[in-house]
Amino acid sequence: MWDQRYSEEGFAYGTEPNDFLKAEFARIPAGGRVLCLAEGEGRNAVFLARQGYQVTAVDQSAVGLEKAAQHARDNGVEIATVVADLADYELGEDAWDGIVSIAAHVPPAVRAKLHKQVAGALKKGGVFILEAYTEQQLEMDGVGGPPPHSKELFMSLRDLQTELSALEFSIGHEVVRTMSEGKYHRGESAVVQVVARKD
Repeated sequence: MWDQRYSEEGFAYGTEPNDFLKAEFARIPAGGRVLCLAEGEGRNAVFLARQGYQVTAVDQSAVGLEKAAQHARDNGVEIATVVADLADYELGEDAWDGIVSIAAHVPPAVRAKLHKQVAGALKKGGVFILEAYTEQQLEMDGVGGPPPHSKELFMSLRDLQTELSALEFSIGHEVVRTMSEGKYHRGESAVVQVVARKD
C-alpha cells in the first residue's frame, strides 16, 4: 500500500512539516541526532535537517524514502534513510537526542514494543515528539487516520502515558485541529499530541 501511495505524483502529505512538530521541535537539543519513525516521503526529516539536526528517517517504503532523499537534496541538506519494518526495528541505546513519531500508526503490539524502547534509545535530556489520530477521528469531517475497520491502530493519551511511563511529559493532550498536509491529512482532525523528555 505505501509503495503505491508514494508512487503517486507529488507528495502524499505535502512537503511542509507537521504543524505540531514545527511548533515543538526546538525542545530537542540543538544540533542533535534525531530519528523520524514511519517518515515516508521525508517532509519532517528534511525540515529538521534544515534546522541543523542530524536526521535518520526510517520507513518500510523504499519508494517513500527515495523521495525523501531527493527532497533533502532539493533543499540542500542530507538525511540518512533506513528501509525497515517498525515491528523489527531496534532503536538502539542512548543513541538519539530526539525521536519523532508523526502519524506512525502500527498495530498495538508493535507500538507497545516500539514505545518501550524509546526511553532507552534517547540520550539523557532527549525528547520524544508524537502526533497521531485518535478514534474520535471517525466522527470528524476531515481526511486522515486509520480506516474504520482498523480501530486498533488509533492512539489515545491514556495508552501513551502507560507506554511512555519512563518519560516526563511536557505536553500530553487530545485535541481537535485543522490539518492541511497534502491530500491525505486534511480538514477537521482528532489527534493526540505528546512531548516527553528523558530526565
